[in-house]
Amino acid sequence: MRRNRRGFTLIELLVVIAIVAVLVGLMLSAVQRVRNAAARLSCQNNLKQIGLALHHYHDANNGLPVGHRSLFQADRRPFTGWTLDLLPFLEADALHAQSMADFRRQPLAFVPPHSGLSTVVKAYLCPADGRVGSPQVSTKTMTTVAFTSYLGVSGKDYQSKDGVLVQDRRFPLLAITDGTGNTLMVGERPPSADFQFGWWYAGVGQKLSGSADMILGVREQNLQPIVSGSTCGPGAYPFRESRFDDPCGMFHFWSPHSGGANFALADGSVRFLAYSGNAVFPALASRAGGEVAGLPD
Repeated sequence: MRRNRRGFTLIELLVVIAIVAVLVGLMLSAVQRVRNAAARLSCQNNLKQIGLALHHYHDANNGLPVGHRSLFQADRRPFTGWTLDLLPFLEADALHAQSMADFRRQPLAFVPPHSGLSTVVKAYLCPADGRVGSPQVSTKTMTTVAFTSYLGVSGKDYQSKDGVLVQDRRFPLLAITDGTGNTLMVGERPPSADFQFGWWYAGVGQKLSGSADMILGVREQNLQPIVSGSTCGPGAYPFRESRFDDPCGMFHFWSPHSGGANFALADGSVRFLAYSGNAVFPALASRAGGEVAGLPD
């Protein structure tokens, strides 16, 4: 006796396809969450290395490095700062030695270009930003440059210089009277959309101040509206979320991670701080303001 074999009906087939699509969506979402968590952890580890390197530099030099060097500083390394000085403490001695030799040969990093200008330093990069793994061409100057995802906290803004890493000044940890465990030292801020700001090497910054290149205030101002176009106001800019293509994101700390950004504190520890804690950032950014402010959850 011959039996008829029953196949899938159209409805059953559609149900199976829908179930498979849901499972694939859940799997992709889970994979993305794992990747995001791994990128955030790697970013935190980079900041831990930076915090430890800053303390080692302090022990070797009786103080923290300058946040940024102006054109007129005495040691003829204009527009460098903490990112260059930390290289020997981040196992990048060869790059540091080459950079020092380049500055002895030519104090300005652009003509002829120093090798450090386009050399990627992995410790300074957040893996959640796919743009920074290789040098990029600045759309304004057409210069090939490498970046830092982490900027020194200069205080409230470029003028106040009440933070830990400021232009042309260096401080011992004892100068941080607000408490090293409650004072921001380095935080996340991806390079600008046009790749003109966020250079780890030869970061001139707004009006030669280093602002938005190697250092940044937690209420920074837009000093050069022509850089970011007319869409960005004068500031002050708070701690808030942004996007890689947002020209105004260069004026404030933010990260590619959801809900906040990682910061290295002056005691060397690393904390993920939520955007909801923006109100206390001016107090956390000052080294000796006398404010009473705890870290936000």
